[in-house]
Amino acid sequence: MRLSHTLAGLCALLTSWNLHATTLVHNFSGYQTSEDSLEKFNTLVFDQGKVLATGDYAALSQQYPTAKTIDAGGKVMLPGLIDAHGHVLGLGRLQQQLDLRDLDLPQTLTAIEQFSHKLQSDEWLIGRGWNQVLWRGKQFPTRQQLDALDIDQPIWLRRVDGHAGWANSAALKRAGITRESRAPAGGEIIRDEHGEPSGVLVDNAMAMLERVIPQPSLQEEKAALSTAFNLALSLGLTGVHDAGIEKQTLEAYRQLAAEKAIPLRAYPMLSADDKHLPELLGAGYVGAADEKLYVRSVKVYADGALGSRGAALLQPYHDRPGEKGLLIHQKSELLSQIKLAADSKFQVNVHAIGDRANQIVLDMFHALNKEHDQKPFRHRIEHAQVLTLDDIEQFPSLNLIASMQPVHATSDKNMAGDRLGEKRLEGAYAWRKFLEQGTRIASGSDFPVEPVNPLFGLHAAVTRRDRQGQPDKGWHMEEAMTMEEALRSFTLDAAYASHQEQFIGNLEPGKFADFILLDRDIFTIDPQEIWKVQVLETWVEGEKVYARNM
Repeated sequence: MRLSHTLAGLCALLTSWNLHATTLVHNFSGYQTSEDSLEKFNTLVFDQGKVLATGDYAALSQQYPTAKTIDAGGKVMLPGLIDAHGHVLGLGRLQQQLDLRDLDLPQTLTAIEQFSHKLQSDEWLIGRGWNQVLWRGKQFPTRQQLDALDIDQPIWLRRVDGHAGWANSAALKRAGITRESRAPAGGEIIRDEHGEPSGVLVDNAMAMLERVIPQPSLQEEKAALSTAFNLALSLGLTGVHDAGIEKQTLEAYRQLAAEKAIPLRAYPMLSADDKHLPELLGAGYVGAADEKLYVRSVKVYADGALGSRGAALLQPYHDRPGEKGLLIHQKSELLSQIKLAADSKFQVNVHAIGDRANQIVLDMFHALNKEHDQKPFRHRIEHAQVLTLDDIEQFPSLNLIASMQPVHATSDKNMAGDRLGEKRLEGAYAWRKFLEQGTRIASGSDFPVEPVNPLFGLHAAVTRRDRQGQPDKGWHMEEAMTMEEALRSFTLDAAYASHQEQFIGNLEPGKFADFILLDRDIFTIDPQEIWKVQVLETWVEGEKVYARNM
C-alpha cells in the first residue's frame, strides 16, 4: 500500500513538472516598453506561468538548454494588451442584441425591422449603436420613425455613447412617460414642437424607461461576461478594466473567479450609483493585484457625452448656444461620492468629458488632497476628453491618470468641431500635451461604444485617422502618439492604472507570461495598416488561451 502511494505521488510530481516545464519561445520579433525605453527581443523564456527572461536566442538557448522550445515562425510578439476602459457586461449582452453602429438612418430602420422577426411577441427589442451625427441632417431620431415600422414590441435603443436612448411609443407607454413627465436632474426628455416626448431620453432620464425593462439574471450575466472574455482574448486583450458594475455583476465576477472561469485579468470598478456602494466599500478590496479578479476602484459619473450634448461645458455648445450640457449629479453629491470612495481607500475613476466637468472634478481632488495625500491612490479621469489648457496642467501635481480612448478622437472628429468650435479643440483629445508633462495615459476603447479591437486603438493613437484613412494628414496630428507611446498606453501604463504594474504590463522577469503573437509588425508597416493586423495567438500565464484558425 505504501509503495503504491509512493509511486502514485511520484507520477503526479513528474506530471506536474511536465506541465510546468521551462518553455523557450523563439523566432519572433518582440517589442515591449519599460519605464524609459522600447526594448526589442526575439526569445522569451517562462516557467510556471511567469517570465524568466527575454533576450537573444543564442544566449538564452545556452542558459536554458533543457527548456521545451516553441518556434514562433517569424511572428511578432507583444505583451498582452490591456483595455483600460470598457463595459464587459454590455459587450457580452450586445452579442445577443441589435448592433446599430456605423449605419445611416435608412439602414438603421431596416436593421430594426429585420431584428424584430427574431423576437417573441412580448419581448423587448433592445439594441445600441445609433449615431445621428452620421445621418443626413444629423437630427435626433423620433418615436414616430420606430412606430412606422409597425413593430408591436417595445423598443429601446441606446445611442453609441450610451448617454441617450431612443424608444418607440410602446416603450414610453410601459414606462409611463407622457407630456406631463418631468426629467430628473442631470437628464433630459427631448420633446417635439408640441411638447410631447420625442422618444429620445438623455442621461439620467434614461432610467425612467430602463426601470421597466426586465433585467438579466445572475446566470445570464455570468454567461454574458464569459462571452465578452472570449471575444477580448481573440483580439489580443489579456486584461480589461470594467468601467462601472453593480452588485449583481460583482457577484457574477466573484462566482466566475471561484470557478476559475475568468481567463484574463479583470479590473472591475464599482459603480458609485449603486445603492449598495457603502456596503461593498465596507467589505474592502476583492482579490489581489496578482489574481485574475481585482476590485479596488469606484467609477463616478460627472457628466454626459459630447455627441448627445450632455458633456458639461464652461461655455455654451458652439452648435447650440443655449446649452452647456449636464452634470449627472449635483456638486455636493458628486463630492460625497468621491470622498466616500477615497476615504474607503479605493481608487476613484471619474467619468468627465466636458471642460466644466473636468474642472469641477479637479477642484474636488485638490480639496481632498489638502486633507490627505491622494497621490498613492492613482485616481483617474475617465475620458479626460475636453479640458482647458490650464486644467490639463493640474494632472501631475495630483498623480492623476488620464484614462483615454484613442478611437474616440477618430470617431468624433466630424462632430467635435461642431460641438466645441476650433478654439476649444486645443484642449480636446490632447494626448501629446498630457504625455509631454509626464502624465500617464491608460488607453482603452470604451467598448461596446467603440469596437473592442485594441489594434484599432493603436492605429488611431498613431495616425489620428479613421479606418478609411481620413483625413489624409490626420486630425490634429500635433496630438498624436508615437508607436512606442501607444503600446505603452495599452500595456505598462494601463497596468499602472490598475496598481498591477509589478505583475503585468510587460515581460520583465518575474511578471506573468501574458503575451500575444501578431501576423505583422506594427512598428514597421504603413501605420494606416495597423488596424488590419491580426492576432494569431493569445497566451495568459504561459498557457495558450486563443489561436486563430488559419
